[in-house]
Amino acid sequence: MKNNEKKIAVFPGSFDPFTRGHESIVNRALSLFDEIVIAIGANALKDGFFTLENRKQMIRDVFKGIDMVKVSHYEGLTVDFCRKNNALFLLRGIRTAADFEYERAIAQLNKAMAPEIESVMLLTTPEMTPINSTIVRDIIRNGGDASKFLPSSININNYR
Repeated sequence: MKNNEKKIAVFPGSFDPFTRGHESIVNRALSLFDEIVIAIGANALKDGFFTLENRKQMIRDVFKGIDMVKVSHYEGLTVDFCRKNNALFLLRGIRTAADFEYERAIAQLNKAMAPEIESVMLLTTPEMTPINSTIVRDIIRNGGDASKFLPSSININNYR
């Protein structure tokens, strides 16, 4: 990487919904990169609860006024999306040992496919460790109050 190149990171995920844990990872990474692209990936194994547009709007609302955070979406390989966006870093959050094993395997395969792209993994802060999009989505789906697990700028009723 040359000194004059922007340090662009892609933070990929389904973000269904975008949680306080996701927000924490991005906020902590802001000092590490010049730009962070939060990229909503199409996952053939997951049906979205919130529409793609609603998820994008949630994230835009969370980072309103922070120009170095961009929101996008993609299909296909994450490393291909990184290349298209001149991103040399893949940002991931790790909550548990199981997350680490899963992310390690993906990072190593990504490195084999795209040696120029580095995976950067941030450990979640202890209070964010139990926050999981699948569980938060189930709380919302079943009419529970998930507000304590979502960024303060997200009123879930605005995205349904």
